[in-house]
Amino acid sequence: MSEASPLRVLLVDDQSLLRMGFRLVLEGTDIEVVGEASDGAQGVAMAQELRPDVVLMDVRMPVMDGIEATRQITQTTESRVIILTTFDVDEYAFAGLRAGASAFMLKDAQPEELVRAVQVVNAGESIVAPRMTARLVEEFINNTSTSNYALNGIYKSRLESLTPRERDTVEAIATGLSNSEIAEKFFVSETTVKTHVRSILSKLDVRDRVQVVVFAYESGMVQPGNKSPHVLRNDF
Repeated sequence: MSEASPLRVLLVDDQSLLRMGFRLVLEGTDIEVVGEASDGAQGVAMAQELRPDVVLMDVRMPVMDGIEATRQITQTTESRVIILTTFDVDEYAFAGLRAGASAFMLKDAQPEELVRAVQVVNAGESIVAPRMTARLVEEFINNTSTSNYALNGIYKSRLESLTPRERDTVEAIATGLSNSEIAEKFFVSETTVKTHVRSILSKLDVRDRVQVVVFAYESGMVQPGNKSPHVLRNDF
């Protein structure tokens, strides 16, 4: 029986010392660093050529920033992107999530947190270090004057495709409830909740749980101040 292939990661950061540190942390596990890029444009080209499982993406870089690079990578490859930020609540982190990133993490995260983040995101589960995610989305939208919650055609058609219970589930996800908490809230089994979540991802055409949160706020389905989001659990 052959061993499983190592998880393949691309590092995109303009600071060579940080890339070296990430490489040392990751390559001590079952993760293979397949390439390093020093700017967003190079990161996009390497992602399209190498097709890594996960991309660790800095935000502020020359030539092309990490937000645009994330957008291009998620639109043209199956690679999942983790945005690396300096602060918990950061407009760049939210912009990265809007661009299609599956997670954001602080650059000073512990080595085991970084490894776990890559593994969980690669598995298609919800984001790692999620304690600030719902708060990030809410606060950014709440402070953005251009956000008026008007449903465009895409939002409207996708929302209309959801069943009433799926809409309830989206709202619950956006407020940070885990699958087990959603099951308890609606008096259903956790297996049923997982079925709803899979259907929601398909109907909303999003990759993962964090994109459900972004959709819920941007569409106006959940509005800032209505509820108090807390931790977005890693149990999908």
